[in-house]
Amino acid sequence: MARELRITDQTVCKWRERFRANGLEGLSDEPRPGAPRKISDAQVEALITRTLESTPAQGTHWSTRTIAQATGMSQSAISRIWRAFSLQPHRVETFKLSTDPFFVEKVRDIVGLYLNPPERALVLCVDEKSQVQALDRTRPVLPLRPGVPARQTHDYIRNETTSLFAALDVATGKVIGSCHRRHRHQEFLRFLERIDEAVPETLDIHLVMDNYGTHKMPKVKRWFARRPRYHVHFTPTSTSWLNQVERFFGLLTDRRIRRGTFGSVRELEAAIRDYLALHNESPKPFTWTADADSILKEDRSLLFANF
Repeated sequence: MARELRITDQTVCKWRERFRANGLEGLSDEPRPGAPRKISDAQVEALITRTLESTPAQGTHWSTRTIAQATGMSQSAISRIWRAFSLQPHRVETFKLSTDPFFVEKVRDIVGLYLNPPERALVLCVDEKSQVQALDRTRPVLPLRPGVPARQTHDYIRNETTSLFAALDVATGKVIGSCHRRHRHQEFLRFLERIDEAVPETLDIHLVMDNYGTHKMPKVKRWFARRPRYHVHFTPTSTSWLNQVERFFGLLTDRRIRRGTFGSVRELEAAIRDYLALHNESPKPFTWTADADSILKEDRSLLFANF
């Protein structure tokens, strides 16, 4: 038997003797050495309940130190229990529920455009990144070196601001954009004219926009009324995440604006235009995977969680 299982004779003799003496129970593990358990299941349950249903008098959430003082347990034990039950009192996430009475209809409409775009038509996500400020540092930026990150002063000089009007083609990822010093319906109309020039006349245009007042001015409505190939789809209130161009604005901020140093608003606008040009050389569309049913289900779960 030892040769067949490739184990020693002593191992075979040990387990055969345990089976002879105690039957099947002799084959189970014996109590392992070590200190006896000091924290009972009742204490673990009490700790979890206290973490979930109460807050300390001196703060908004428990930490391992504060709850250790309150319960008399060690900080390391609390850390192990919190990890075991995936409890993270120090973290908080935000959410916003839309109060739009046509929330369901608008979500289905816009998500339908993303997942099943119409033929011989262009779907553009339009929005403005307003009040982008040209910030200049009070001292020159120290460059990156081996072992030393790039360094810049925490204080800055405020220059003028600009607003980026952008339209993202959801099929190709290309962006039509222009910068304007003011954010009014006049600038928005000029941007619409630029879209009209860039898109072939044979294509219909579906615009996904938010409910900002600039988009609903009488002159803007008349502009759309004179051009029947335009179809406007307004997102529900408080759902900027439904507009894909917001994701592009996030990339622009992370990659070009946040760590940028601009001596004037002209430098900022030139940097934005350069970023748009490089982006359009090899654009990549965002992949929208969530269908309307899954979005509405998530929204309902957040709603019911508040009652």
